[in-house]
Amino acid sequence: MSDTTAGLLQAGALIAALALCWRPLGDYMARVVTSEKDLRVERGIYRVIGVDSKSDQRWSVYAASVVAFAFVGVVVLYVIQRVQAHLPLSLGFKGVDPALAFNTAASFVTNTNWQAYSGESTMGHVAQMAGLAVQNFISAAVGIAVAVALIRGFVRSRSDRLGNFWVDTIRIIIRVLLPLSVLAAIALILMGAIQNFSTGTDVTTLLGHHQTITGGPVASQEAIKELGTNGGGFYNANSAHPFENPTALSNWFENFLLLLIPVALTRTFGTMVGDRRQGIALVSVMAALWGTLVVAVTTFEVHHHGTALQAAGAAMEGKETRFGEWASALFAVSTTGTSTGAVNSFHSSFTGLGGGALILNMGLGEISPGGVGSGIYGILVLAIMTVFVAGLMVGRTPEYLHKKITGREIKLVSLYILTMPVIVLVGTGIAMSFATPRASMLNAGPHGLSEVLYSFMSATNNNGSAFAGLSANTPFYNVALGIAMLLGRILPMLFVLGLAGSLGQQQKIPKTPGTLPTHGPLFIGMLIGVAVIVAGLTFFPVLALGPLAEGL
Repeated sequence: MSDTTAGLLQAGALIAALALCWRPLGDYMARVVTSEKDLRVERGIYRVIGVDSKSDQRWSVYAASVVAFAFVGVVVLYVIQRVQAHLPLSLGFKGVDPALAFNTAASFVTNTNWQAYSGESTMGHVAQMAGLAVQNFISAAVGIAVAVALIRGFVRSRSDRLGNFWVDTIRIIIRVLLPLSVLAAIALILMGAIQNFSTGTDVTTLLGHHQTITGGPVASQEAIKELGTNGGGFYNANSAHPFENPTALSNWFENFLLLLIPVALTRTFGTMVGDRRQGIALVSVMAALWGTLVVAVTTFEVHHHGTALQAAGAAMEGKETRFGEWASALFAVSTTGTSTGAVNSFHSSFTGLGGGALILNMGLGEISPGGVGSGIYGILVLAIMTVFVAGLMVGRTPEYLHKKITGREIKLVSLYILTMPVIVLVGTGIAMSFATPRASMLNAGPHGLSEVLYSFMSATNNNGSAFAGLSANTPFYNVALGIAMLLGRILPMLFVLGLAGSLGQQQKIPKTPGTLPTHGPLFIGMLIGVAVIVAGLTFFPVLALGPLAEGL
C-alpha cells in the first residue's frame, strides 16, 4: 500500500469515526449539564465542599470560582513538585526547581501541559498521578464548564444566573471524562501502551552500555492527556515514544481521542440552544479549517521543493519512521488545532512552510476544532464578531441566537480577540530583544524566530506543544511562559463569562425577515473569513519574518 493511500485511508477513517460519535456523545454531554438529578457520589462531594447543587451563580461569582480554583491548583501542584523527593514512588528524583515547578504548575492547571523537562527523569509516579494527571481532568472540565456557561447565556432570558461552576465541573469529570478515560486507557493497554509502577528496568544497549528504562502509569495518563486536549507526555519523546504510542493503530486512536470532545461539543451546543443546525454550522467551519490545514501541511511535507527532501521522497527529518509523513502531518494539525501539547514528531523539523502553517493554526485562536470547551467558546466569540460585521454591512443591529449584540458584547468580544495576540507578540518581542533569552535559541535567523514565536504562541493558546530547538528550561522562559499561560487562560475565560452574563440578562427577541440566518452556507463562509482574516492580519508580519522567509 502506498503512503498516499494509507494516509487517505487513516484520514477518512478518522472523519468517519468522529461523525459516528458526534451525535450520541454531544447529546449525552448536553444531558449531563442540564440534568436536575445528582448522582450519589456527586452528592457526597457536594456535602464535603459545602456546595448546594441547586443554587445558580451570577457570572461574577462563576468567574471568581474559576480564578480561585486555578489559584489553588497552581499552589497545590507547585508544592507536590517541590516535595516530591519525600513522596512514595519518587524514583529517587529530587524536588523540582522553583522556576520549573511554577512553570509546570501553571502549565497543567491551564490545560497547556507545556513541559520544559523530561518526564521520565524528573517526575516520580505520585507526582505524575496525584499532580499532573489530576490536573488533566480538572483543567479539561473547567474549560467545558465555561463553555456551558456561555451557552446558558444564549439560552436564558432576563436572568443573571449561569449555573453552578462546582456542579458543572464535578459532573463533567465524573460522568464524561472519567468513564471515557477508563475505556481509552484499556484500549491503549491492549494496543501496547504500558501501565505499571515499575521503578525502572536495567537493560544493555546494542553498544554494550547500561541504561535504565523508566516505567509508570502511562496508558491512564495518555488517555486523559488526549481526551482532555491536555497534551504533554510521560516521556520526553511524547507521543513518538513507543511506550506512549506503540503502533500506527494507537497513533490513529490518539488522534481520534484529542478531536473527539471538541467536535462533539458543537452538537451539545446545538442541542442546548434548541437548534441543532447551529451546531452543524460551527462544526462545518471547524472541519473546513482543519481539512484545509491538513492538506496544506501534508503537501508541504511530502512535496517540498528542496533537493534533499525530493531525493528522500519526503521531509522525514524529525518524524517517527513508524508513522511517516502523512500520519505526522495529520497529528500535527490536530494537536495544534485542539490546544493539545501531544506530538508524534518534532515540529521544528517540519519544512519552513509546514511549520508556519502549524503556527498559523494556533494563531487562529484554537478553533479548528479547539480545546475541550475553549474551542466552542472561541468560535462562538468569532461568530458574534461575524454577525456584528454583517450588521454593519446592512445597517441594522446584529443578532445572534435571538440576542442583540450591543456595544457591551462587542467590547468583551474585542478584548477576548486581542488578548492572545498581545501576549504572544509582546512576549516574542521581549525574548528577541535581550541577549539572555536569545542564548536559548539553538538556531539563528528565521528559524530561530519561529522557535521563539511558537513557544509563546503555544503557551498563550494553552496548546503546550513544542517546536523543539529552543532551550526553554531557563529562569526567563520558565517564568515568562508561565505568566503567558496563566494570562492566556484566565483573561479569555473572564471575558467569556462576562459575555455570558450580559447575554443572559437580555430578553430574547423574535426572528424577523432581516435576521441573518446563522446556520447556512453564507454565514459559514463569513465565519471562516473572519477567523482567517483576524489571524492573518495579526500574525502575517511576524510569520513573514520567520517561517515564510525560511520556506521561500
